[in-house]
Amino acid sequence: MTAGTIREIPVSGADAGPYGITVGPDGALWLTLVHAGAVARLGVDGGLRTWPVGEGSRPLIVTPGPDGALWFTRSGDDRIGRITTAGEQSAVVLPAGTGPGGIAAGGDGALWYAGMTSDTLGRVATDGEVTSFPLPPGGMPSMVTAGPDGGVWFTLNRADAVGRIDPDSGRVAVHPLPTVGAAPVGITAGVDGAVWFVEIGAGQVGRITPDGRIDEYPLPDRAARPHAIVADPAGGCWWTEWAANRIGHVDADGAITNHALPTPSREPHGLTVTPDGTVWAALETGSLAHLTPTPPRPPGSPLVDHEVDR
Repeated sequence: MTAGTIREIPVSGADAGPYGITVGPDGALWLTLVHAGAVARLGVDGGLRTWPVGEGSRPLIVTPGPDGALWFTRSGDDRIGRITTAGEQSAVVLPAGTGPGGIAAGGDGALWYAGMTSDTLGRVATDGEVTSFPLPPGGMPSMVTAGPDGGVWFTLNRADAVGRIDPDSGRVAVHPLPTVGAAPVGITAGVDGAVWFVEIGAGQVGRITPDGRIDEYPLPDRAARPHAIVADPAGGCWWTEWAANRIGHVDADGAITNHALPTPSREPHGLTVTPDGTVWAALETGSLAHLTPTPPRPPGSPLVDHEVDR
């Protein structure tokens, strides 16, 4: 894949902090404004609407729930927020000090979140029931994803590890990464049956299979500080490079490409892929980046930019 076309769309003031982003069940883009304490919706018609969440709420990650609503973590006040596509809000109160970070819908019909400051993984049923599972101390669970094997996978940023919890038994397995100082953050289920993650500390992309095999792929720029990652429906993954002001991609054949943002110092964080294959990234300085990839390269053509051996 060669470089695509990127344009930036302002959605807030520079101090509001667009952070997490996802495609809602209504086809619109939903995003968190971490510094403004708000959630916003960008419709397919370009219309933008914002809902205040609460002072000090610090909403981080947003995800579609199994009930047709959007669910998001409130890292500042230990809550899981819920907003319908019509804008009706409610919240689930978590134990004090939980510090929820990542959130994702699990295959069991509930929402799972990472308790960043409590070393826990939590499950929230759509009726609001909360179950908390302890994790090894000091690991700082950061992001979560529903795995292709029915488990819930998560990153342990300070433990340099990736973990898995069985939703039925609550049993936890921790897989240490080969690289010391990897500091994994974003994690996603790929279309290849594996789970992919990014190592913000080591400048690498990682891949772990359900049986625990780990492969790490150094990025061309090891200082890029990759932050969030999402699966590409066509194979491979997309990620944001926070320090390098870029969006990265690896295709199904292992070719890595970089896509520089048109404006310097935009602080890209969360990203999502729409059904038509375009990529949207939240830029903490007040905009969304819209990347339209060029068509995939023909079979047998040379790899572009950089190649990983997979």
